[in-house]
Parts: sequence; C-alpha cells; structure tokens
Amino acid sequence: MNEKKIAILGLGYVGLPLAVNLSPHFKVLGFDISNERVKELKLGIDKTLEVEKKVLKKALNKNLKITDKFKDLIKCNVFIATVPTPIDNKNRPDLKPLKSVCKIIAGLLKKGDIVVFESTVFPGATEEICAKELEKNKKKLKSGVDFFLGYSPERVNPGDKEHTIDKINKVVSGQNSDVERALLDIYSKLTSGKIYLAKNIKVAEASKVIENAQRDINIAFINEVTKICSKLGISVYDVLEASKTKWNFLPFSPGLVGGHCIGVDPYYLSHKATQLKINPNVILSGRKTNDQMPKFVAQQIKIKLEKNAKVLFLGFTFKEDVPDLRNSKSIELLKILKSLNIKIDTFDPFVSLSNFNNIDFGKVVNHTYDGVIISVPHSFFIEKINTIKKFLKPKGTIFDIKGVLKKRDLENYWSL
Repeated sequence: MNEKKIAILGLGYVGLPLAVNLSPHFKVLGFDISNERVKELKLGIDKTLEVEKKVLKKALNKNLKITDKFKDLIKCNVFIATVPTPIDNKNRPDLKPLKSVCKIIAGLLKKGDIVVFESTVFPGATEEICAKELEKNKKKLKSGVDFFLGYSPERVNPGDKEHTIDKINKVVSGQNSDVERALLDIYSKLTSGKIYLAKNIKVAEASKVIENAQRDINIAFINEVTKICSKLGISVYDVLEASKTKWNFLPFSPGLVGGHCIGVDPYYLSHKATQLKINPNVILSGRKTNDQMPKFVAQQIKIKLEKNAKVLFLGFTFKEDVPDLRNSKSIELLKILKSLNIKIDTFDPFVSLSNFNNIDFGKVVNHTYDGVIISVPHSFFIEKINTIKKFLKPKGTIFDIKGVLKKRDLENYWSL
C-alpha cells in the first residue's frame, strides 16, 4: 500500500481525536451517520469536549475532511471503525452498531483494503462476526484474501487531559505481516507512546476487554468493603488511607460504576466465557456488586435525611467533567431517591436546563435545601463549594459520594 487514505467511521469521543491526530500525517476522511454531528464539527464544535475548537479548525484546514455521505469514502483504502458497542436490556452484547458500520464498509471495499476495528468486542468478534458481515459485498471479496483485517483497541479516557490519544501506548494487531506493518506505520504517527504488536487479533481483543473487567472487579471489591465499613460505623476512605501506606496496595476507590466502558465491557467478556462453557463467576459477581451501589447509596442518604426533606442533586453525567449521560449510575441513583419520595432539584453544568428539570444554578436562594448531594464531582462544583454550602439550611448535610471534599473539614458532611 503506497499511499494510505484513511477513513474514520464514527466521530465520537474515540473517532474524532483519532481523525484529528492522524490528519497531520495522512489524508483523513471522518465519517458519521449523524448529519447534525457533522454540521457541528465543520463549525469546530465538539460536544464531547475531547477536541478544542482551535485544534479541530486547524485539522479541518489541512488534511481532515468530515462527511456524512458514503460516496465520499470511495477512494479510501484504510477503514477504521470506532462505533459504540453497547449492551441490551438483558446485558447481552448489542452488535447492531458494529454490524451497521460493517455494512457501510462492505459497500466500499476494494482489493487490498484494510479494515481496522477500535470498538471494544469479545475475543474473536473481528474475525468471526465482522469478517462475515464485510464479505457480504457485491464484489464477493474475501477476508484475508482480497481485503484484510486489523484491530487496535481504543484507550480514550473521556475527560482525561493527561492520558490523551497522542501520548498513550497503543496495541495493534493484523491479519498478516503486511497489515501489521501498515498499522505500525499509522499508529506510530498517532502517538508518542509505545506501539505494542499483539500476537494476533484475538489477543488484542482480549487484552482490551480484560482491562476494564479487571478495573470493574477491583472497584467492586472496594464497594463491598464500603458496605462492611458502613456497618462498622467507620469511613472506607479512612481505611483506604491507612491501607495505601503499604507499597503494593492497589489504590482503588468506591463509587458508582457506569459509563460505556467499565460498566459494559465485562458483559462482553462474560458473554464469550459462557459461549465457551466457562462460568464467569468473578466477572459477574463484580458487575452485580457495582450495579447494586446506587440502591445502597440511596439508602444511606435516606437514613440521614428528615421526613419531607428537600435536596439539591448535583451531577448526573457518567463521570466528572464530561457531558456523556450514557449508562450513568448517577441518573439511576436520582431515580431511586425520587422513588423514596425525596423532594429533589437537579443541576449539571454539562446538561441543558430542559433536561431533568434542571434548576437555574445562579438563582438558587440561600438556606433552601436540607441536603446537597454531589453525585458527580465536576470541577465546577468543587470550585463553587463555598457558594453551594450557602444553599443549605443551618443543619443541612453535604453528601459527597466520591469523597473528594473529605479533607475540607466541612460541617455536616457525609461520604461513603
């Protein structure tokens, strides 16, 4: 492959930074099925907040083009798919987005083309599922013969300005040595981090899915310890501070584990384990513990509140300083608290006022609430904590779910 013309399919929090950072080195065409998303990006607006306007504009003025039209991708010879891989309401892998992007690429394939997947999948999905979908092309091109597969698991951490895509280590894998060389060339220009060549595609897929499953299990252990500490009348954060003095203690913290990675990926691994007739006890036990945390937290808050209490609920994106609401456990916590007949006002600076009946933060009257629940500790809330304290009635409580304000010596303060 002499000149690489790269198509990035899916311009979300993974695909857009990938397209922007590859564009100084290659001709890149970013594609998204959302016409609204494409229009916004052409104006330099990224609602995921992963790419700054000036950076996006600079890329658009050079090698990056953005489109929602299939025909614009015809001349590309490397296709990188970055579509979401969610779960359904029974916690089973939902491969519809993955199959849809395969259908799009199948209509564009030419001999010698390379198709790379960054979406998180269970081991074997690229070669067993994606390949079959891609082979449904009119030219009857075959995987491994006429076109070739690659896999490079995404490692974007939304809202993380330190471990950005241009600095992290990347894993790559290809169907043959030619594909491996092509991917090593592409991804070595993407990041200043190391490029690790996995033994094969299945190894690369497995490496990705266990990264988040491992994190999920570790957090589940700490969440379980949190429940024990609650019964003992001690703070899990005090226990963790003591434990961290040992050199090999793993510093995980309790919390609400949602989002589209840690809260989802373990189900992809457990799905494959079940297919292999292996009972994924540990993986599913961790998921069950973490899925139960919103109910546990709600019960703890309910105990601390007087009857007919009115509270202000702050933050319901899936994590701090990002606008993403997908699989947010804070939303689940909010719904449980409402079901307990607690009067609640809500606010999140990343969500429009029309959603969740958000209040106007700037118009809150002092001494209004019996409690303020900081469910997602956006920087906005931490910076304005002195203002937020004034919203409380004299004996009102600050409920700090993640314990970020624990060392502030706040009056009437509660954390896990």
